[in-house]
Amino acid sequence: MKKTWNQLFVRQGWSLDKVEGNIFDCSRETEANVEFLIKSLDVAGVDYTFNNGMLMLVNEAVPEEKCLKAVDYKERGHGEGLWFRPGIEQPKVAELDTYISGIVRQLNRLGFHTKGSCDGHERRPAHVMVTKERNLDELMTLLLALGIKKIYSREQKNSNHITFHLKRNHLLDLAEKLSLVKTDWVSKGEAFIKEKMFQHQLEELLMIPGASGNEGKVRDYVVEKLMPLVDHLTIDRTGNILAEKTYKTGHGPVILLNAHLDTVYEIEQDREIIKGKFWSSSKGILGADDRAGVAVLLHIAEVLHLSSPFNGKVKFIFTVEEECGLVGANNVDDYFLWNTDAAIVVDRRGTGDIVTSCGGHIPFCHPLYGSFFEEVAISEGLIGWQITTGGNSDTRIWAMHGIESVNLSAGYFNEHTDEECLDVEGCYRTAILIEGVFKRNREMKGVLRELNRVKKVDDIIPEAL
Repeated sequence: MKKTWNQLFVRQGWSLDKVEGNIFDCSRETEANVEFLIKSLDVAGVDYTFNNGMLMLVNEAVPEEKCLKAVDYKERGHGEGLWFRPGIEQPKVAELDTYISGIVRQLNRLGFHTKGSCDGHERRPAHVMVTKERNLDELMTLLLALGIKKIYSREQKNSNHITFHLKRNHLLDLAEKLSLVKTDWVSKGEAFIKEKMFQHQLEELLMIPGASGNEGKVRDYVVEKLMPLVDHLTIDRTGNILAEKTYKTGHGPVILLNAHLDTVYEIEQDREIIKGKFWSSSKGILGADDRAGVAVLLHIAEVLHLSSPFNGKVKFIFTVEEECGLVGANNVDDYFLWNTDAAIVVDRRGTGDIVTSCGGHIPFCHPLYGSFFEEVAISEGLIGWQITTGGNSDTRIWAMHGIESVNLSAGYFNEHTDEECLDVEGCYRTAILIEGVFKRNREMKGVLRELNRVKKVDDIIPEAL
């Protein structure tokens, strides 16, 4: 997806305050950094006005490739004047390597003062050197919470040396992620930071339009987030996102994860999200049905990508037009569902529901599969999860294909109305439950093996009669 001006500034290391639209307050930035910013905008041919520290950009953001060409110049990051007094002076963006400048600025903002850095110039890994004022474990925990697993650290005499084994564009992504972190989060641990980052992604999803038949923008967002986390990804002829990822040897269950992209009505363009224990919309629907489910699945994709305890394959299906008759699910090609052992759908109202049938008349799964989720919830210390009946959803389609399926609560209430609200903590607990399911690889295999045995017995008995 195309980056906004705010994202481009963060990724390139500038510290500006967004006022509204494309207007930015530059008063907190240093004179040298503002000067380099104005020069870069001129090089990129951007129309703007700059008066009394206020920058107003006339047009929408330029592509990032154009921005990078404007700020990158020969010998940038080399030469005299590279050093500054860490914690006292702000780094000069023009004197930092192009692809590490954003990370350097954000680390300094969070209290990890840098003494040197290099983006690797595509010849070696990028690195930063930070002073020993802050606990190195806090920084490593922060980076792990943000999904950065290929990092190495070593203590030197006067600094700590952090090496990033990341592609250059992923360095820019890390700068953007760091910009979302508040200073008081750092000392609160990995679990706290992960939940806050989950809430941020959830909020982004809730602000993207995408009623049934108009899912293009939210589909683009999900594709951008999911692509680096899977082996294969495609958009089928109906507009569904189909993706898959093999973990470890792949010699294990094949699990389908599903949520739908569309909302029943369009999200109001100028609405605000009212936050408290429950999130709601200032007008119109909130859109948590089913953006909450989409957020949970993207979280799971990242968790499994970073450190998967699961040995097997996961298929992801983000469907379109669920709200107008399960259109997307009905049109998924059969071949993509072949060999799938079980499905987990996140598209149920409330908190704590494990839906195993439609109205009690159309079973989605064998009771053993539903009970497995109850047992996992207890093991994870999650209270109130239990088997129940539910309504129509994509789950019915997967069950019709012979796939053991459940539909889990996503935390929303009063869906399809202006009173829709979302229990955000409850939504995150659904993600924790699914993480727990994948942690129990052996138990899952045992349940599915038993279900296969039961099915074979059921097939044999009628023949004998």
